[in-house]
Amino acid sequence: MKFLAIGLTLALLSIPATAATVFPYRYQTESLPNGLRVIFVPMPSGGLVSYWSVVRTGSRDEIEPGRSGYAHFFEHMMFRGTDKYPGPVYDRIVNGIGAHSNAFTTDDFTAFHMTFAKEDLAKVIELEADRFQNLHYDKQAFQTEAGAVYGEYRKDQTEPEFTLEEQLRNVAFDKHTYKHTTMGFEADVKSMPQGFEYSMSFFRRFYRPENVVLLVVGDFDQKATMKLIQQNYGPWKPGYTAAKIVPEPPQKTERHAEVLHPGKTQPILDLAYRGDGFDPKNRDYVAARLFADLAFGPTSDAYKKLVLDQQTAETIFCSVPMNRDAYLFEVTAIVKRAEDIAAAQKVLEETIVRFQTKPVDAGQLARVKRHAKYDFLMQLDAPLKTAQAVVPFISATGQIAAIDDLFMQSEKVTAEDIQRAAIKYFVPEQRTVIVLKGAAK
Repeated sequence: MKFLAIGLTLALLSIPATAATVFPYRYQTESLPNGLRVIFVPMPSGGLVSYWSVVRTGSRDEIEPGRSGYAHFFEHMMFRGTDKYPGPVYDRIVNGIGAHSNAFTTDDFTAFHMTFAKEDLAKVIELEADRFQNLHYDKQAFQTEAGAVYGEYRKDQTEPEFTLEEQLRNVAFDKHTYKHTTMGFEADVKSMPQGFEYSMSFFRRFYRPENVVLLVVGDFDQKATMKLIQQNYGPWKPGYTAAKIVPEPPQKTERHAEVLHPGKTQPILDLAYRGDGFDPKNRDYVAARLFADLAFGPTSDAYKKLVLDQQTAETIFCSVPMNRDAYLFEVTAIVKRAEDIAAAQKVLEETIVRFQTKPVDAGQLARVKRHAKYDFLMQLDAPLKTAQAVVPFISATGQIAAIDDLFMQSEKVTAEDIQRAAIKYFVPEQRTVIVLKGAAK
């Protein structure tokens, strides 16, 4: 929408290059006595509202042996409905108001969201508050959905990226629950139909107000909306029990694995280094995020060499994720032929050594900082996209303020900081190397 782009452009123009505040919209956080936190982000949206329920529980919280996959499972079960609004009734109402509704699960959180016209906000609040407090399903419905979830797992197995991730996590982690994917271990997902009673205990532990953040973005009256939230969520009883997650011990030697994907696929080389969890005040972590773009982004020397000049790789990239606990910083190359894997790995490793031994050009670093900031800001032109951009920060810290913390820290990062981060994180002793090849020709 043209007026949204104009509004965002004006917001960006009002932000000095070194401003302490990067997030362009004023927001406010309120809390209910039961611990439920509500974040309001009013923005010009032509009458649209995006309403998110962020449960700060993901697959990392699945600590009981044999019970992985339940965070993702509840992404499904939450649409089964309540006594007041059974699943088909819930769906009919949502479809009737023309809402865009969906959900997804990650390592660290499960998010449910709906985007709709502002005149339907009261009904949406009623629907969402009801299912978060009064979800109801019988054993048959549970087993039916568990079967569907296993079907989804089998479908994911046909994707080479899933096959690689599953093997990478299993090899790289020994103790931490990041060892399994969001889907869970296959044996656990397959046996899930026998976990009816356990599922209800999972819901009682994690779907509690202290563990949920509501995010309301768009065109709404904050005072009236908060009153509706108090009325509908106020009776929700606290009782969240945090999972006691076992930290991963330090990795001291390099690990290797080769994966054979049953289908046809281009070979994938993944160099995964032990990193840190998201912490915007950790200068090394923030520097590593900039290093990822400097060393392996689309304007990097490594990208030009492997993708553009030699054309031996389809693409290369580096990922420094926003996990709550220490995860993996990955350098990945999708190569065109298996015989090019070794040469690609050599280029990637030489690139890392170069950044470890020589400070990056200050002008190049400044350009990457600007690109990172404005790439983030240009996502914020509609309620749904704005919510999608800020939810990872809410998951990791519970606050939008982490956005400003991250970019303020980023402004302080020097060439020496980039070099130190490369030396700290990207070393072979803390690396897991996974090579995926396709069985079919």
